[in-house]
This record gives sequence, C-alpha cells and structure tokens, in this order.
Amino acid sequence: MSYITIQRIAYMHADKDILFGNINLSVNKGEKVALVGNNGSGKSTLLKIIAGRLKASEGTVMIPSSGLYYVPQHFGQYNEMTIAQALQVEDKLQALQAILKGETDEKLYDILNDDWNIEERIHAALSTWGLASFDLSHPMQTLSGGEKTKVFLAGMEIHAESVILLDEPTNHLDYSYRQKLYSYIQSSRSTMMIVSHDRTLLNLLSVTCELSANGITVYGGNYEFYKEQKSIALQALQQKLEEKEKQFRLAQKTAREAAERQQKHDVRGEKHNIKKGVSRIAMGNLKSKAENSTAKLKGIHTEKVESIQGEVRQLRTSIPMSSVLKTDFNSSSLHTGKVLVTAQEINFGYHNTPLWKEPLSFQIRSGDRIAISGNNGSGKTTLLKLITGKLTPTAGVITRADQLSYVYMDQEYSIIQAEKSILEQAESFNLIPLPDHELKTILNRFLFPADVWNKPCNKLSGGEKMRLAFCCLMISNNTPDIFILDEPTNNLDIQNIEMITSTIKQYTGTVIVISHDKYFMNEIGVDRGIDI
Repeated sequence: MSYITIQRIAYMHADKDILFGNINLSVNKGEKVALVGNNGSGKSTLLKIIAGRLKASEGTVMIPSSGLYYVPQHFGQYNEMTIAQALQVEDKLQALQAILKGETDEKLYDILNDDWNIEERIHAALSTWGLASFDLSHPMQTLSGGEKTKVFLAGMEIHAESVILLDEPTNHLDYSYRQKLYSYIQSSRSTMMIVSHDRTLLNLLSVTCELSANGITVYGGNYEFYKEQKSIALQALQQKLEEKEKQFRLAQKTAREAAERQQKHDVRGEKHNIKKGVSRIAMGNLKSKAENSTAKLKGIHTEKVESIQGEVRQLRTSIPMSSVLKTDFNSSSLHTGKVLVTAQEINFGYHNTPLWKEPLSFQIRSGDRIAISGNNGSGKTTLLKLITGKLTPTAGVITRADQLSYVYMDQEYSIIQAEKSILEQAESFNLIPLPDHELKTILNRFLFPADVWNKPCNKLSGGEKMRLAFCCLMISNNTPDIFILDEPTNNLDIQNIEMITSTIKQYTGTVIVISHDKYFMNEIGVDRGIDI
C-alpha cells in the first residue's frame, strides 16, 4: 500500500505559466526516492507542495498522519529565528522548563506530549552534526550556509518523523559531513524523497523519479541505473531520428522526381494535342485537367513530406541539449609530462605565523589531475594563489614554467562580466578575431541561440555561466596549461554537471580541483592529491 500518494498535481505560476501538470506518484513505506530533473523543472516546488509549504494549482497529496520533516534548500526565511525556533522545538522546551519549575497547567503537558528527554535528544543531535558549541537561543542569521544545513539535518534525528523530504542536503557540506549524511540515509527507516545533484547520494537511493513539465517517469533503480536507461533511450531516439531524416530526404526526392515526370508528361501531351489539331477550347480544358492532376499529386507528396518533417522536428526537440554540446580544446601545445610548477618547502603566513604546520613540497606536470583537500580555513585558496603567482611564499621557493597559462573557474564563474550581455561577453573574448558568423555559430553550439544574445550575464544561472565560460575559451582559442576548478559542481544541476565533466574529460592538460564531490573527481580522473 502507498505511503505517499500524489494524484494529478499541477502547479501554475502567478503569471499563469504552467510549471508542471498531471503529476502522479506513489511511494511505498520505507522507500528512498530520488527526484531528478533539469533546473527549472519544479523539483523544489513539488517537495514544498508535498510538505504543505505551497499550495498546488490542482490535485491532491496524501501523506501518513504520523508526521513529515522537511529540509529546505534555502534558509533565508529562518534568519529572524533562533536555532530552537527554526527546529520547531521552542514551545516544547519552554513547556518542559515550566513543568520542572512546578507549573501544572494541562496545556503545558499537551505541548510536551510526554517528550521528557527532548533536551537531551536536541543536544545529542546538534553534537552529532558538529554544533555542540551553539546555544539553542543562537540566531540563525549569524550561521554559515553549512551550519544552517547541519541545524536542519540535526532536526531529522530530533523529530524522527516517518517521512523526510530533503532538498539539496549536501550543499555546503564538506566530505566528512556528507559521509555522515550518507550513513544516516542508509540506516534510516523513514520514507524519503530527496532532490540532489550529489550523484554519490543519488546512488544510495533505490528509486529514481525524473520530473518534467509533462509528468514523472519512474525508474526502478539508483542514479547509475537511471543514467544507463536514459542512455539506451537516447540511443534509440537518435537512431529513430536518423531513420526519419532518411525518410524525409527520400520523400523530398520522390516528390521532386514525381513533379518532374508529371511536367514532362504534360509537355508531351500538349505537343501531341497540337499535332492532332485539337481546338484551343479543348486544349484549355485538357490543360486545366492536367494542372489539377499535377496540383493533386503535388499536394499528396507535400503532405507526406510535411508529415515526416514534423516527426523529425519533434524527435530533435526530444533529444537533450547536453547531448549535442561538444568542446574541442586544441591540445597540440600541451606536452604531457612537462614540469609546470615546482614547490620546495613553501609556506605562507602573516607576522611570521606560518599557515601550515609542515611546509609543502610538490611538482605539477602537464597532464596531472590533482585534488587539493583540507578543512575549511586550511588554506586551499591561498595555495592556489601561490601556484598561480598571485601570492609569494613567505618561506621556501616556488617556480613556474615560462608563459604558464591557466584558467580559474570558481563557483561564480567570475570570468563572466555581469554587466555585459551574452553576445558582448563572447565578443570580448574574440581576440583572433573570428568572423562574426563564426562567433555566432560557436554561441549556438554552446546552446545560446540568437533570441538570448541580449540577455544580461547577471541573469544567467550557474549552468549557463559555466557554458558561456567554456564558449568564451573556444572563441579565444585559449587552451590553458592548467584548469583550476574551485567547487565547480556547486549550484549546478546534473545535466550541467555532466556537461562540465565531459568538457574536462576531453581536455588533455593539467587539472587542479577543490571539491567535496568525490563522484565528480573520479569521473574527471583525479590521480593524486595535495593534502593541507
């Protein structure tokens, strides 16, 4: 029997645009379900509807009366609250304190609901998630993004509800706390629905549901199974498209040949009638009949051609945009094994206080794939600045190859200038310069058609900025010696993560990455690390 039932759910924005419609889904007790889909498909909206935080335009949601706990993606609405208020435990704590002081009002006992160990459970849960030093009266506004996430993850243990909804729960979490969350999800008996771009997490879930404007498609397996099934479906779709395109070309050829035959037949018939001395009136009637016959034949062929053309157009729109995006970095100038950076006993610090207990020594060669790892505040960004020459070590020596080139891709893709339009941004990298039509062809290749060229860059999503950044590198023909990626998968949906993964896999130069996403690092072939 279904534990969560969603029937004919639809949601319409205030401007009357339909986000999705006819959403039907049944989730069994204890099932752990991944909700995936492109950015903008409505995953967070659907979770809010199930959680009762948003009203659907139509349809019904049925959940068990035993309780539901929801972890949102964004926490701004809790900034004016304390930790206790955000966790919805303040009333119970106040009731407990009042009872312990001797108050006997029955309402206090109703609020507490026999939850006599609430305080102990709260402190234990906060301690589990590294928040033991925070008082429950601490304001949420002063917490970092990671700390806010941990507050709500602690709430899972405090409330222990039978249904848990999680929206991007690994955002802002480092590796150790991601591992803690994975363990909790695997051991929990709660029914779960999770929206995430963390593919390690998605592979822990037994069912994958893909949300689109037309409904939900259920795949009976984890993310790898879903990806495999999507790949099979895409191959079948591409094969069908190729077959339809062949049919389309054949139908065009058949229509053209039929028209030519009919025209020759009409000309021969007219010459024959002239020789026989057929009258002008009769000739006119025969010509009219021939034209009607030609038009009828043309109409039949045109209808067939247009029908096949419509099928081709529909198939093309069904193929995901990401499958047609290819980058082709020029790797001819990248020599595998060339020494790019050598660090000997380096350290950095202010006022003679070194950042690292032990100085760092390493060598970076062309073709290396290196992960820089360390706790927050350990100096990962400082090390990147030392590698690129933006900082000079206060101890030791660092040398770089002549004319070393690198591209730094941070979470905000700051090589994109916010005040420029998409076209202006692309033109600012056209230093060769390419002819105007070639530049615009590259923009189209990177999924920026003419109708968005005037869109300001500050209106772009993370995925769009990422695509535009790589597009600009293609336009400038700038293949760097080193790609430096600082948490590149944060704020991207899976489609765009796979796009950047594919791009970096095709690139043959050096990659230095800071990331908590182990799946991504495995995909791009990280082969060694610098731990600080």
